[in-house]
Amino acid sequence: IVINTFLFVGMVRCVLLTGAIPAFKGYDAGGPTPFSGTICASVNEEIVHGIPGSRVLQDGDIFSVDVGAIVKGFHGDSAFTVGVGDISDEAQRLIDDTRESLKRAIAQAKVGARVGDIGNAVQTYAEGLGYGVVRKYVGHGIGRSLHENPQVPNYGRPGRGALLRKGMAIAIEPMLNIGTRETLELPDGWTVVTADGKLSAHFEDTIAITQKGPEVLTTPEGYYF
Repeated sequence: IVINTFLFVGMVRCVLLTGAIPAFKGYDAGGPTPFSGTICASVNEEIVHGIPGSRVLQDGDIFSVDVGAIVKGFHGDSAFTVGVGDISDEAQRLIDDTRESLKRAIAQAKVGARVGDIGNAVQTYAEGLGYGVVRKYVGHGIGRSLHENPQVPNYGRPGRGALLRKGMAIAIEPMLNIGTRETLELPDGWTVVTADGKLSAHFEDTIAITQKGPEVLTTPEGYYF
């Protein structure tokens, strides 16, 4: 599977057919060049912000897709990691455990809770299993802009950090590494990789803070957690 032709074109069609606008295309984070892709496509040791290109996916790879869209002026942000063909047991556990860490984090996203409650849920679960929890790249508030306050780290202390209030929207996005939590940025100015070259997985959802509980916005049907 060639990342560029299969996913880049497919996701553009999907986003446009729903009446949405791609949020990542041309995004300027203050680096040397704006982001050139419509999605982020990260393979194996690539954690986040991989640029779609001609790399061919191989049996046994793991592949993270991060998608942002704008609908009626509001942003949504979501990511997932999947295996390609037959993957190792270690890689499958990483994917499953990263997904579970997101679920545990979402469960903390309640009115009156603190950002530290979310981060601690990820950190406690993931580090207890021996994973490196990425610290340099974090979740965030989201709304009229893609990245808003507060930052939502995947680590922290319960009862600390910004207060979650009714009506807020946040993107929660744990990134877990099999090895070290340390990261490196590639010369393209975007792609972030694990410092030791080991696998990484990434899951993300956009969550509304409501009186009923956390509402997951980045699924076709939407649901309360």
